[in-house]
Amino acid sequence: MINSLSVFILVIAVFFACGQQSSNRTSPPLDEIAESYVKLILRIGLYDSDYVDAYYGPEEWRPGENERQDVFPYEVLSREAERILKKLADIEQESLEPIEKKRVDFLAAQLRAARTRIEILNGKTYPFDEESKYLYDAVAPTCDAAHFDTLLQKLDAKLPGKGPVSDRLTIFKKDFIIPKDKLDVVFQAAIAECRKRTLEHIELPENEDFEVEYVTGKSWSGYNWYKGNSFSLIQVNVDLPIYIGRAVDLAAHEGYPGHHVFGTTVEQHMSRARNWMEYTVYPLFSPHSLIAEGSANYGKEVVLPREERLAFERDVLFPLAGLDPGRVEAYYEVEKLTDRLNYAGNEAARNYLDGSISAAAAIDWLVDYSLLRREEAERKLRFFEQYRSYTINYNLGEDIVRNYVESNGGTPENPEKRWRLFLDLLSTPNVPSELMKAGR
Repeated sequence: MINSLSVFILVIAVFFACGQQSSNRTSPPLDEIAESYVKLILRIGLYDSDYVDAYYGPEEWRPGENERQDVFPYEVLSREAERILKKLADIEQESLEPIEKKRVDFLAAQLRAARTRIEILNGKTYPFDEESKYLYDAVAPTCDAAHFDTLLQKLDAKLPGKGPVSDRLTIFKKDFIIPKDKLDVVFQAAIAECRKRTLEHIELPENEDFEVEYVTGKSWSGYNWYKGNSFSLIQVNVDLPIYIGRAVDLAAHEGYPGHHVFGTTVEQHMSRARNWMEYTVYPLFSPHSLIAEGSANYGKEVVLPREERLAFERDVLFPLAGLDPGRVEAYYEVEKLTDRLNYAGNEAARNYLDGSISAAAAIDWLVDYSLLRREEAERKLRFFEQYRSYTINYNLGEDIVRNYVESNGGTPENPEKRWRLFLDLLSTPNVPSELMKAGR
């Protein structure tokens, strides 16, 4: 026979069980949200060939081409993005671990970017800065011509001869072009050195590997296609001459400790160790790209600090390319000054895409202030037309990553801490706006 105390206890137990079930219904688990997010990204990718940069999740989640509709399903995709965002907002974060809260922030930023991409694919256009804010969670600073003129004056004093700086730079750099028949041996040597140095600080799976292809007809100079299972396809565009400095730049940016290491680390630490499925897909037009491109660019100086890079180039790469090793210092003094002009490309993209200047004027600007050869400037313009505000991810992304790492103690004088912070950045959820706050 059940006494009154037993009844009371039973009622309380049922009450809490029902309350727990109700709580579970109103706060769906993050894993369920992550699965919905992945499937949404893959569906958007049916209508945008540039959108899904990598996917190595369950094959049954991937929609077939037969699911692609003739008319872009704006309403369906938009509603789905809003539905997932609402579910994410319903998550009660008080009980979450700090890293899980960062996971929520990451998913929210990625979903807001997906919602924006859906709008763009439906025909909506945004001003350059507004687009970059919605897609990449960051806005690049604006610099006028006077800012770049000041930088050009310093470069002018370094270059021999007379006439426009852009013409004299082209003449100067002709002596530093890697012959096409030596390109692969130089590039492979640069990759080997960057890989060796990276493995001294970052443990990668034993099966990690990559393949290099040389391609033409692209709007970019290099690309890493991360395939999953710690494997990458690295493509190098050989349409135009490649200068000796690009060997290490591409090896570090596309390979070690850049995109290949980023993809491998994300897969190893996020999608495998934690089973966070949102990291099995990489939508290109998203905040994830700013961190990916920024860390890849900053990784060049992490893996080969300036003095060590000069020694490696002088002793190994210049001889392999058949170039004069005695001119290493002169080449990199000029490169150091031209690197300070890298925000000039943002201005060309912003003004061209916002309709303030013509295509011809944008090309002239890139020649005059980015100091590109005219054929390079024309390729860069095609990049702007294809990828739009994505261009800020390289320079602004690098500055955000550098500021975050170095303001937290990862300075060149403390290389071990710099590597630790760099790896932490790659292996935990992050969004650009929060990195900027943490880097102040």
